[in-house]
Amino acid sequence: MSNRALQRKHSVGFRTVTAALESAWPKERKQPPKRGPRLDAYRVVIDDWLRSDLDAPRKQRHTAKRIFDRLLDEHDGAGVVSYWMVREYVATRRREIRVEVGREPANAFIPQQHLPGRGAEVDFGDVAIRLRGELVTCALFSLRLS
Repeated sequence: MSNRALQRKHSVGFRTVTAALESAWPKERKQPPKRGPRLDAYRVVIDDWLRSDLDAPRKQRHTAKRIFDRLLDEHDGAGVVSYWMVREYVATRRREIRVEVGREPANAFIPQQHLPGRGAEVDFGDVAIRLRGELVTCALFSLRLS
């Protein structure tokens, strides 16, 4: 079949038919160039505000919205940063600053390893159930092997 007939049959363009005839596998897509973070110019300012909030009363601390508004007003951030960029940065950075200063413990994860059948968790208590339309209190014994 000619190129034009293939175009009509499959409802595709000339370039698609040419590319398909060159190789059965499609070419790798080009990755768009990465833009540099636009928030970098304001990170020091935001960090200073978050550090000053450590000693401020709870109701007077900066919210992400307030930080975004101050960037627009005081630092000409209009068109450069978006609210979502600021919100994501503040959400992660606020906790990091509290950990740096020592006001909050760092997350620590210790995996537990149990050999099968070596340990068990036991609980005993009362449970209320509905039996034949009446509410009855029964004893419950729960055993879970690790």
